[in-house]
Amino acid sequence: MTPCINPVRGGLLKPEERLLAYPWSSLGACLAAPEHRPCWVRVDRLLGEHGIQQDTPGARQQFEQRMETRRQEETGPEALQALRCGWYLGSDAFKRQLLQRMEGSLGGHHAGELHRQAADARAERIIAEELQRKGWSEQELQARRKNDPAKLDIAARLRKETTLSIKAIAARVHLGTSKAANMTLHHHLNGSLVHDAAQVQLGL
Repeated sequence: MTPCINPVRGGLLKPEERLLAYPWSSLGACLAAPEHRPCWVRVDRLLGEHGIQQDTPGARQQFEQRMETRRQEETGPEALQALRCGWYLGSDAFKRQLLQRMEGSLGGHHAGELHRQAADARAERIIAEELQRKGWSEQELQARRKNDPAKLDIAARLRKETTLSIKAIAARVHLGTSKAANMTLHHHLNGSLVHDAAQVQLGL
């Protein structure tokens, strides 16, 4: 029930005041005994969402404590620091979803860190697709030799479809040093181009 926190977010309550002190919130009605509660206020689902199964004085007190705890979590120094310095607030899954939506829409006015995170997220999706297609695990990717053609195919796709550097690709796909990976990938790509050209000439 996040609306209970809105007076705090809006700066309408002092730190020492209880959430219950804000008179225009529905929290007061939710915490009141059933006989003193407006007929249109229903609390069974609300309490149930918080694992509270009974509408008793103790249960309502427990709910208020949870709201106060939520208030502290949202207004504490760590939460405020995240709002000041970060570009999102939520779980890692929510972050990945946002980054996926941003693909292709980031411009020069967006922060460099956001561009980097978007590229990293796209790279991870490509790697996941390739591992699934090849039937590999992350451990197998790491264990295969550095010049494995299938492994180099993944690196080539990352190079083509993302802005990751050779150093970053080499580290993620386990190709060794960036210098060695650059040479190996260069030869692999040239070999693929020659092979494709030969197939075109043969009409394959």
